[in-house]
Amino acid sequence: MALTDEAIVKIKGMITSGELGPGDRLPKEADLAARLGLSRNSLREAVKALTLVNVLDVRHGDGTYVTSLDSAHLLDALNFMVDLHRDDSVLQFFEVRRLLEPGVAALAATRISPEQVTELRLLTSDLAPDASVEELVANDLRFHRGIAEATGNQVVCSLLDGISGATQRARIWRGVTQAGAVERTLAEHAAILDAIEIRDAEAARAWMTAHIAGVETWLRKAS
Repeated sequence: MALTDEAIVKIKGMITSGELGPGDRLPKEADLAARLGLSRNSLREAVKALTLVNVLDVRHGDGTYVTSLDSAHLLDALNFMVDLHRDDSVLQFFEVRRLLEPGVAALAATRISPEQVTELRLLTSDLAPDASVEELVANDLRFHRGIAEATGNQVVCSLLDGISGATQRARIWRGVTQAGAVERTLAEHAAILDAIEIRDAEAARAWMTAHIAGVETWLRKAS
């Protein structure tokens, strides 16, 4: 194991064991290096790596701290990774969405509040038939994010935020090249929401599967 990797593993162990918790300050560099049996250079490289993935926060002149470790913060690194993927890998992200979002819709059907239903209903009626592709994409993103929020699961929200960036361009391609994209998207959103509102989890799952599969099928044909 490379020395930097060893340092990362040891710092991670301090966090997972509870020795260091969210917001805690790490010991001084020299003390921590000696305690872990590592060189200060290896420790510095490990701290840099853990800072990049939002596990540690280096505050110059103050010290190095463990971040809040909340899912949204940690999964920012996923957003960065997704942005680096090429367009030809976007189908893989659609496969992930097709695996994930039907279950999210089913869970939302059991947990959604009346206020959240109202907000989503407004979204489905907030788009004109002649809306631009950009407006369609923005509305679609807000709708799917709203369903994720209705689950009350922040990890789910963060994961979907992470993979939505990769699929956004495909949505735009679909809107540009397919007639009736607005009407079709709104009809599918309405069907998903109808199922969620009456707390029919399996119908919500089925409609969401069909919704995502439709975009994925089009993209496979267009590739």
